[in-house]
Amino acid sequence: MSYGSFVNKSLCSAAMSNKSTPEAQESFGFRKVPKAEKAGLVKEVFDKVADRYDLMNDFMSFGIHRIWKDMVIHRANPQPGELLVDVAGGTGDLSRKFIAAAEKVRLRRGGAPATAIATDINASMLLCGRKEEDPKTLYWACGNAEQLPFADNTADVLTISFGIRNVTDKPKALRNMLRVLKPGGRFLCLEFSKPIARAIEIPYDLWSFNAIPAIGELVAGDRDSYQYLVESIRNFPDQESFAEMMRQSGFARVSYSNFTGGIAALHTGWKA
Repeated sequence: MSYGSFVNKSLCSAAMSNKSTPEAQESFGFRKVPKAEKAGLVKEVFDKVADRYDLMNDFMSFGIHRIWKDMVIHRANPQPGELLVDVAGGTGDLSRKFIAAAEKVRLRRGGAPATAIATDINASMLLCGRKEEDPKTLYWACGNAEQLPFADNTADVLTISFGIRNVTDKPKALRNMLRVLKPGGRFLCLEFSKPIARAIEIPYDLWSFNAIPAIGELVAGDRDSYQYLVESIRNFPDQESFAEMMRQSGFARVSYSNFTGGIAALHTGWKA
């Protein structure tokens, strides 16, 4: 199976576009920017942090993000022969986990190897992620979540981890991801969310607004990008609001699970 068989060629040329009216405004952290400019600003942030992205995630979460992603893979239940499209796939860590989990099942039951496509609007993130030892069924594609360059009804599983909050038009992206899923396909979205108790929220805010930008400056030499990332988390809808956004976008059997007291949440849905 070739990567080309997954791609909708008519969408490739449009994948990076983001047309909107000049008057439209969108949040970029705690400030407002023209909606048409947000995707470029977000791309600039991740271009700056790409080479230290995984290291910074370990510092910021004390390594807990790896446990959260393991839980995503457990819920995804990878199977031999399945195709994963991992949107905002960054350095490919979730794609590798998916292929490895499916391979364990394949060794017991047989079948074809699973395939994963890590897609991201930032080519620099994808380039930082590629490794010589990567599985042969791991592919890379540059694309915008709002206009994915894949054919309808393609993926068995579609994931996005810590990426949806950076998307300009979230409902449009959700509808696009639903389009790419096969009927019966499953969608999993891991994102920072709203702590469910003040006892968690207060120290979490202190850590986020004080320590994370400082660590970003020390480790990655970039305070402003990490200040934006902290602010973008606070602008993201709460758990139930995002679940309703998924329902309105067409997903069925929508639910969510809080991780670490709601610091992160895993949202799931299906394509009917």
